[in-house]
Amino acid sequence: MKTVTSKDGTRIAYDVYGTGPAIVLVDGATATRASGGSTDLAKSLAEKGFTTYAFDRRTRGESGDTQPYAVAREIEDIEALIDRAGGTANLFGISSGGALALEAAAVLGRKVKKLAVYEVPYMGAESADKVPAPDIFTQTKQAIKEGRNGDAFATYMGLWIPEEMLAGMRQAPFWPMLEAVAPSLVNDATVMFGRNFTPQKELLETIRMPVLALSGDMDMLPGVDTSFFRKAARAIADMVPHGKYQVLPGQNHDVKADVIAPVLSEFYGGG
Repeated sequence: MKTVTSKDGTRIAYDVYGTGPAIVLVDGATATRASGGSTDLAKSLAEKGFTTYAFDRRTRGESGDTQPYAVAREIEDIEALIDRAGGTANLFGISSGGALALEAAAVLGRKVKKLAVYEVPYMGAESADKVPAPDIFTQTKQAIKEGRNGDAFATYMGLWIPEEMLAGMRQAPFWPMLEAVAPSLVNDATVMFGRNFTPQKELLETIRMPVLALSGDMDMLPGVDTSFFRKAARAIADMVPHGKYQVLPGQNHDVKADVIAPVLSEFYGGG
């Protein structure tokens, strides 16, 4: 494990793999280097001629947690990693990490060479009535404040996971791990509710580098309609000045590293 210190003094833990053009990988909600897809993807891309940075976003894993949280602080975390990589890098973000990567690209400008995102949960891309109610955010924050981490996880992740599945997850051996990382959901909720879960021109039109917006063609869970992921990816590609939309056949929200890595490698143009 390596660390870099962000602008506000927060220690950000990361691993680095390979040699070549740099890619910083931004995880989605609850994911860490130890439990998520970024490490597998980092290794796959390293084999294709890149230097890849997989990191624990603040408030999770082995990274620090300086309060109060702000999206700007996470952008500074990404900037610190880009600076560690030499001052410029490619960026990849998945799910709400993709939403954060879009925010970072808008702020960091030429420090980001190319940006790819996978299934950003802009639910409002489908219709306005799909946008979650603000009280979900309030309830999530309140549950964390009161130490009810499991309830916070169920409240926020219940936007996508059916109630009966959440009930089963509460009995699973991995549930304590989800409770432990639940405080970081406030960060993801801040990113997503900050844009009303909707692709906004005022943000996307300012992102000048090439952007690849990706989605799978399968729903997140059987019987749960998550077609908004595909509509969101298309909307992102349409709204940025230099965007492209691409579908990965046979993939859902849990995209496989060996499927997405070749697509990203071609886009970023590795060694």
